[in-house]
Amino acid sequence: QVQLVESGGGLVQAGGSLRLRCAAAGRTFPTYAVGWFRQAPGKEREFVAARMWNGVSTYYADSVKGRFTISGDKAKNTVYLQMNGLTPEDSAVYYCARSGKYSRLVNDYDSWGQGTQVTVSS
Repeated sequence: QVQLVESGGGLVQAGGSLRLRCAAAGRTFPTYAVGWFRQAPGKEREFVAARMWNGVSTYYADSVKGRFTISGDKAKNTVYLQMNGLTPEDSAVYYCARSGKYSRLVNDYDSWGQGTQVTVSS
């Protein structure tokens, strides 16, 4: 079982940037995909971005395409989510998760971090 820990959330003004970090321990990433999801109060958890661990393929939700970038550091067993041009609509708890395949579906991910709060003020 892999353990995932997110960090890097915080409060930022609209137009600002944050870099989220997802560190893995235990049975780590190498042959799996890692995804970022977010959940705002009263809303369902939604897909944000995913990256195949080989780094060849990355995927983004339309709402963040061009603003967010997912990347990884194999040596550190870490995946990042660089978020630029943040808007109040990006405010949510952000989770990283691991899957055995590329997917945008929450149910396809079997290991989740505890989440990190991102708040964007207008």
